Amino acid sequence: MRIDRRQFVSESAFLAACAALAPATGRLSAEEKEEANKKGSANEKLRVAVVGVRGQGKGHVVGYAGKHNCVVATVCDVDSAVVESKAFGEIMKKVEKVQGQAPKYEKDIRKVVADKNIDVISIATPNHWHALAAIWAMQNGKHVYVEKPVSHNVMEGRRIVEASEKYKKICQTGTQSRSSKGMREAIAFLHSGKLGKVTGARGLCYKLRPSIGKVSGPQEPPKTMDYNLWCGPAPYEKPRRKTSNGTVHYDWHWIWEYGNGDLGNQGIHEMDKARWGLNKNALPAKVFSVGGRFGYVDDGQTPNTQIIHFDYGDCELVFEVRALPSTSPYPGKNSPKTPKKGAKPVNFVGNVWYGSEGFLVCPSYSGGVAYSNDGEVIKEFKGSGDHFGNFIKAVRSGKRSDLNADILEGHLSSALCHLGNISYRLGSPADFTKNPGFKSKLATDAAHDAVAHLRANEVEVDDLKYTLGKKLTFDPKTETFGDDKAANALLTRKQYRKGFEVPSKL
Repeated sequence: MRIDRRQFVSESAFLAACAALAPATGRLSAEEKEEANKKGSANEKLRVAVVGVRGQGKGHVVGYAGKHNCVVATVCDVDSAVVESKAFGEIMKKVEKVQGQAPKYEKDIRKVVADKNIDVISIATPNHWHALAAIWAMQNGKHVYVEKPVSHNVMEGRRIVEASEKYKKICQTGTQSRSSKGMREAIAFLHSGKLGKVTGARGLCYKLRPSIGKVSGPQEPPKTMDYNLWCGPAPYEKPRRKTSNGTVHYDWHWIWEYGNGDLGNQGIHEMDKARWGLNKNALPAKVFSVGGRFGYVDDGQTPNTQIIHFDYGDCELVFEVRALPSTSPYPGKNSPKTPKKGAKPVNFVGNVWYGSEGFLVCPSYSGGVAYSNDGEVIKEFKGSGDHFGNFIKAVRSGKRSDLNADILEGHLSSALCHLGNISYRLGSPADFTKNPGFKSKLATDAAHDAVAHLRANEVEVDDLKYTLGKKLTFDPKTETFGDDKAANALLTRKQYRKGFEVPSKL
């Protein structure tokens, strides 16, 4: 793969790409708006319910209201304080103005999926609810848009795919880059062979994630929150993390029963693009992960530093997560610098693909730059898109083939995150002097960079241990780890609560 030379050349080119490309704003051009409205006006109004509206769900409400001939009829959230907040109230006023009516509020998702007046359910709940909400919705005749990752574990993702097929419902994954004009053109260029044979991808999630603090014991959830409903499929246990200032609605990302770490939070977007660029429509044969939670001691359980190697046989995918400050986004000699006092740390999420005749760098949701092996720009790709519009188009046509991010794509990319975490969770403590034993130079370089990054952030690695994950062999056809009982046990939840079971079979 000639990683050494090309990685050296691509570092400066990558930084130039970051500066040259404007970040995705999610705003449509006048032409895109006109086209989206045309698609929506051809048929009767679709009534949409948005479930989970504190974070990403706000974007869902705005993405449908008054657009594509849709009306947001219902918003659902287990915490009434979210809907009653001043910020959400302002959104509701705008929604009422553009669509002529305000959505009604419902706390219980079970009533929403049973509502015969709802055509579409758009899901932006915590990860542990994604699969069950999607399956319930399709069983009740609704089309579904479900946020990433589509599942909390591998089994759940496969069940959603089967539900879409069984109930003949359109199900879109919330990986918005799949609808970005620039990204679609960049991936098409990669698949065209103009950069030669692509043998590797490096997915990057460098995003500052400070400590979530530490509590002395179980905390009381907000009184405005139906915590039994919030737990849903997960065990009913009071939060063992801070619940003030709304953090109970976000810090679940770092708790295994509900979230999947940054690998399944921000990282899933880049994981999806990495697999897309490699043109792999199956899961890998081998997976191996190392990492840990460094820089602070808190109630978080998931790693804030992680390297995963996926072996597809004819190509590889290396994924990295870093949560401590960095002043340079690109992996390499200069990346693990601690910001100067007062300097703003760099957050970077993106991808690099390595071909025999060049490489592709995508530092945003909506585009990238193709380079020759000598670092010369071959072509730039720019342009946003409308992921909700694409979903509604497919709902109206009834064709899964119209989707840019069909649920199968979501399942495969989400499953990659789960496989990496399974390797990590089955690992054992190792001294930093112990080489992880990656058989890939790309992964080995990533591991060296990660250690240097920790040192630059004054993490005394010599006094700590990292988690050396278990090297796992996976069967993509059966989506199991063969006879490995410990690994197979993590492909699903140990036990689902009564009334909130994700079915093992439909």
